[in-house]
Amino acid sequence: MNKRIIKKVAVLGSGVMGSRIACHFAGIGVQVLLLDIVPNEAKAADNKALRNKIVNDSLQAAVKSNPSPIYTKDVIKKITTGNFDDNLKDIANCDWIIEVVVERLDIKRSLYEKVEQFRKPGTLITSNTSGIPIHLLSEGRSEDFKKHFCGTHFFNPPRYLRLLEIIPTPDTDPAVVDFLMHYGDLYLGKTTVFAKDTPAFIANRIGVFGIMAIFQLVEKMGLTIDEVDALTGPIIGRPKSATFRTADVVGIDTLVKVAKGVYDNCPDDEQREVFQIPAWLNKVVENNWLGDKTGQGFFKKTKGAGGEKEILTLDLKMLEYKPRQKPKFASVDGAKPIDDLRQRLKMLVAAGDKAGEFFRHFHYGLFSYISHRIPEISDEVYRIDDAMMAGFGWEIGAFESWDVLGVDRTVKAMKAAGYPVASWVDDMLAAGNQSFYKIENGKTLCYDPQSKTYKPVPGSNEFIILSNYQDNIVWKNGVATVYDIGDEVLGLQWNSKMNTIGGDVLAGINKAVELAEKNHKGLVISNEGANFSAGANVGLIFMLAIEQEYDELDMAIRLFQNSMMRARYSSVPVVVAPHGLALGGGCELSLHSDKICAAAETYTGLVELGVGLIPGGGGTKEFVVRASDEMHEDEPETITLKNRFLTIATAKVATSAHEAFGLGIYRKGLDEVVMNQSRRVTEAKRSVIELADSGYVTPVQRKDVKVLGRSALGALYAGIHGMWRANYATDHDVTVAKKLAYVMCGGDLSEPTLVSEQYLLDLEREAFLSLCGEKRTLERIQSVLKGGKPVRN
Repeated sequence: MNKRIIKKVAVLGSGVMGSRIACHFAGIGVQVLLLDIVPNEAKAADNKALRNKIVNDSLQAAVKSNPSPIYTKDVIKKITTGNFDDNLKDIANCDWIIEVVVERLDIKRSLYEKVEQFRKPGTLITSNTSGIPIHLLSEGRSEDFKKHFCGTHFFNPPRYLRLLEIIPTPDTDPAVVDFLMHYGDLYLGKTTVFAKDTPAFIANRIGVFGIMAIFQLVEKMGLTIDEVDALTGPIIGRPKSATFRTADVVGIDTLVKVAKGVYDNCPDDEQREVFQIPAWLNKVVENNWLGDKTGQGFFKKTKGAGGEKEILTLDLKMLEYKPRQKPKFASVDGAKPIDDLRQRLKMLVAAGDKAGEFFRHFHYGLFSYISHRIPEISDEVYRIDDAMMAGFGWEIGAFESWDVLGVDRTVKAMKAAGYPVASWVDDMLAAGNQSFYKIENGKTLCYDPQSKTYKPVPGSNEFIILSNYQDNIVWKNGVATVYDIGDEVLGLQWNSKMNTIGGDVLAGINKAVELAEKNHKGLVISNEGANFSAGANVGLIFMLAIEQEYDELDMAIRLFQNSMMRARYSSVPVVVAPHGLALGGGCELSLHSDKICAAAETYTGLVELGVGLIPGGGGTKEFVVRASDEMHEDEPETITLKNRFLTIATAKVATSAHEAFGLGIYRKGLDEVVMNQSRRVTEAKRSVIELADSGYVTPVQRKDVKVLGRSALGALYAGIHGMWRANYATDHDVTVAKKLAYVMCGGDLSEPTLVSEQYLLDLEREAFLSLCGEKRTLERIQSVLKGGKPVRN
């Protein structure tokens, strides 16, 4: 079989999903043809703009939407729009055709008939349907069409939700399935999950069951919407939108449609009655209270008496909107300080209050249901967990949660409470197997009910999870851990609140570099959890500043700077693999690495100006070094420096790893973007080995950094004053910006001068310390520590 290469994709249908799928493909560099119908009023028109009005309006609406479906503004150039009447012939030049039109079997079949006229043999043809059986869609089509036809179910929004369900028909060529599984993972950055052609596939079947089961618990336990959302959000490792807010975002009518689909098409489902729509939910739909799309659902935004925004909650008994209430549960309050989700889950499910009762019913019902879905919707346990984590944003999967609570202990409790488990679970326990997952040699194994043995999770060789290397811990302290991840490479990660960087983390960085230099090829620095690092521990800075412990503060800043320089000038390569937030100190660590292997969804920037400080861990220095290297004779030197200054002064944050190149944080031709964040540590490890094996040489500290002194300082001061006069900057903003400008210009020098990195670090540290003594800086830090935004003072 010839190697399949995807150069151009056709997306048929430009609605909410179609336009965003098109943006995602364009974001990875693929040419896209986006088509939709001609408006009725333009059927007889020759005007291209009129005939393409639907597709063009849809694409523009997508690009302007929040969160953005595009990595950078240039992405849109890769999308060509058209309509089915004039441009369907152009699909002949496409390597993959994705149908995303309205969820009606007759309309999809009609479109496929036209597609067959132009599609070249061998071209992939897939549908994004979420509710129509895949095998029905390809009935009546040619053998080649059927062979290359498959379901590819993206989740909305496609850029951010990582799940891609691959659903073949009996006629689909297995090689096509293998290709889509691999392509979705490697190029689209998805968790690709093989799903059987069953109603709602995997994620929606389990997810909607969970929501409908909660609706029953609401009636059974007399719970309110506010109580349920407090119990089913981040406290148990689920998104902030929890249950009812998620329903509002997705659309309550969509939820009801999926539930009805399962009820009508799954007569043998032992929990079929759970999918029955309760009377109060039918009434909500009849009232057209469908969620965000109609302006109100389970929640309603309104304005209070004073004109301030207020969110009301629907009282399910009275079907009236009332002010939100903040629920109080003793067990939840006790669990909040526990950062480890697994420990938190154990505590919550064991609790003796009303919340504990809810958690037991909730988990027992879920565990019972997923056990009975094997092998109906999936032969493998891990696929269900993968689907729920990637599609619904769960931190850990359902079977993994069951492991955390203890499978044997939980099964006994479930049976006592009237929740049956599938016989294969009993068989697993009877054979002495006490968990669904286990770790061996850093690899994840999963129990296989068919063979009754543990098998490696496919792809686990490509997905390095540092915490799986518990048997290979080289060093650790209270927060940071260094692992031997094989092939003479060490891995460092830490576990603090928001993965902030404090003294223990800095000690970990220094120790990891020291150990790597002794007898390893290099070091990978990465973190698990939602974020790489939200920055330095500002709580510690605040405490030292408020107590006026300036000597201690000076030592802390020196330690941070020295640790960044230690990483930069080690004798072995140091590669950083960030994801999520990589702000402040997390960004500075990246700036000082030999290479960055960033997940596409990395949001990075030097944000210290927001709290009244300047980057003090080498970030300001590094931007000056890079500005010096970027200065050219054919443009004013101050322009290059000004651009760098503005990036820090406005606390710009790249909204994707791709955008970080434009901000000068990542380096073109050196740093790389990893589409699938599960692969970033593996890619970082490969980079360490490549750098080491190609003859890595310790860099030499710079003493040739060109700073511009007064000539640039005057220009920057003038710009700062202009911002103040236009009311874009407060008095304190001016104070901070002038300190930054002073450092970036190398001080009040009479002429451009070559200086060392250490000279700049000293200036940076002095400015940072002076700002820590400012009352308004401390007010901003205090505001952030209380969970708010920095005050504008």
